[in-house]
Amino acid sequence: MTIEAEARALLLENYQGILSTNSLEMPGYPFGSVVPYCLDQTGNPVILISRIAQHTKNILADPKVSLITIEQNVDDVQIGGRLTWVADVKTLQGEEIETAAERYYRFFPQSRDFHQVHDFDFYRLELVRARYIAGFGKIHWISPEKILLENTFSVDQEQGMIEHMNNDHLQAMKKYCSAASVETEGNNPQMVGIDTEGFHLRMGEKIIRFHFSEPAKTAEEVRSHLVAMASV
Repeated sequence: MTIEAEARALLLENYQGILSTNSLEMPGYPFGSVVPYCLDQTGNPVILISRIAQHTKNILADPKVSLITIEQNVDDVQIGGRLTWVADVKTLQGEEIETAAERYYRFFPQSRDFHQVHDFDFYRLELVRARYIAGFGKIHWISPEKILLENTFSVDQEQGMIEHMNNDHLQAMKKYCSAASVETEGNNPQMVGIDTEGFHLRMGEKIIRFHFSEPAKTAEEVRSHLVAMASV
């Protein structure tokens, strides 16, 4: 796996990070906050945040931000992977909102009520440069063209594959979890996202990433991967 693919995998394996904005209240100081995210069709993270939140006020004054995500389940954080996504924030408009929203709601279904009832908006963190640390002394700056990967599948294609899996292949998804030592008792996994390199399942409030053995460029190739993974 290349460094760029390794860094992107870390971004995909997580679904929350620390967002740093430039503080209005304390000029010159960064302001950190925890945000959930998922990737949109462009391969950039999308967040849903309230207009009254401090980080939103900071963003509206200065759209330059960074998002850091860290490898989970490591004993020593210094040897685990971490990715800093240095970005310009763009407020989503029109059809962009609809496209991003449906994917985001699959990952975080409770957020649908936030968006409808409160003053929440969707924002895309458009990459300027990424800083990836793969462990002690393994430090890399990565440019957007080397790490960004658009989702091969259209919104409708992805939705169709997800609905098919959730409606007809619960046992296969339980097998994926079992092979990854993920306990399913008391929760039925639901597929929430598919892209060229893998897919995400939601177990209760937890999101789990599964990687394909090689990229899938067509729905038929996705099917082949899913069948093979269920046969292990």
